[in-house]
Amino acid sequence: MKGLEMVLDLLSKYPPSSPAPPPTDEIAIFTAATDAFTKANTNCTIAESLARLESVTRKAIDKGLRVRGYVSVVISCPYTGKVDYNKVKEASRALLDMGCYEVSLGDTVGTGTPTTVRAMLETVMSGSNGLPVEKLAGHFHDTFGTAVANVVTALDMGVRTFDAAVGGLGGCPYSPGATGNVATEDIMYALQGSKYSFAGDLDKMVDIGAWISDRLGRQNASRAGKALLAKKHQETSGKM
Repeated sequence: MKGLEMVLDLLSKYPPSSPAPPPTDEIAIFTAATDAFTKANTNCTIAESLARLESVTRKAIDKGLRVRGYVSVVISCPYTGKVDYNKVKEASRALLDMGCYEVSLGDTVGTGTPTTVRAMLETVMSGSNGLPVEKLAGHFHDTFGTAVANVVTALDMGVRTFDAAVGGLGGCPYSPGATGNVATEDIMYALQGSKYSFAGDLDKMVDIGAWISDRLGRQNASRAGKALLAKKHQETSGKM
């Protein structure tokens, strides 16, 4: 609730008469598919986290904000191993029922493969209490280099929204060894020429990934980004 209060305080500085638009019109709330992870991340069980989040969601919606829900460790947990996909479904359903407009399913550890992602999504969407695919988003970390393949798998199953990070930024302090989220550049490169379209300029995204990685003093984690930068450098050098 403290985080929401801070957001509301910030938004109060942007009344309808303000010449500048408000910085956001939504908040995000997080739970997980295992008690072990929620205890490490938010110091409570899944049930306790959902109880807390319900009051936060209700107040946010009352204040005119949209609420996006996240479920972490939907494939495997760094503390307990393989996840029961029915737990993913239960947590996702709870978030949707309390008012979230969308639920992002997070492979926080990055161990997912097309096979496990497909099985997880089939469980989450199946049955009378299954979630409609248009209410789901994918959030795949690239620890084992399978994030792009997982995105394509989810796309083929009807998911149309994905969280991505330019340069593959990110990570998770409660999941040792996990790398950042799938690189935006890698998804854009992989989908070229496919039946799926996307907004944005790949070349400009590659430049942004290089810039932010340099500013943060970290390695650029985008495979496509690094390859395209090397190609651009080679072409530029050849003209000199």
